[in-house]
Amino acid sequence: MPPSPAIFPDQMAPIVRLADGERELAMMRWGFPSPVSKGPQHPVTNVRNVRSPYWRSWLKPEQCCLVPVSSFNEYADTKPCKTPVWFALDEDRPLFALAGIWRPWTGVRGPKRDEPVEEKHRLYAFRTTKGNGIVGPVHPKAMPVLLTTPEEWRT
Repeated sequence: MPPSPAIFPDQMAPIVRLADGERELAMMRWGFPSPVSKGPQHPVTNVRNVRSPYWRSWLKPEQCCLVPVSSFNEYADTKPCKTPVWFALDEDRPLFALAGIWRPWTGVRGPKRDEPVEEKHRLYAFRTTKGNGIVGPVHPKAMPVLLTTPEEWRT
């Protein structure tokens, strides 16, 4: 697949999941639907509170996936606008993965600039953890779970 300069919520991107015991590269849309109690808002792009009943059904091993990336960004809380800060493993930006989950879902989705469509979608979100010493100063609440070795990818 050709590299992409950036992926934004509600856009399609490649993920790796298990299908019939084999790894499969599949295109999925980034972001789960908001919980019903929150109303139809923006897609939920990351999983912070795994104790929430909302996530329970999707935390099973068969719903796990890898989100291949060479970098990710967090927004610094600068005024008047937030500033994107990019993070990579090193200057060469080697490929690694974010820990993710995926699910099927039927409803209306798609980027606002395009016409969202009602259909069966496959959606993904990524897992987060507390910000480390590098990401934490920019975004202390959370950062993606980074998986950098084949052993971590298998797990």
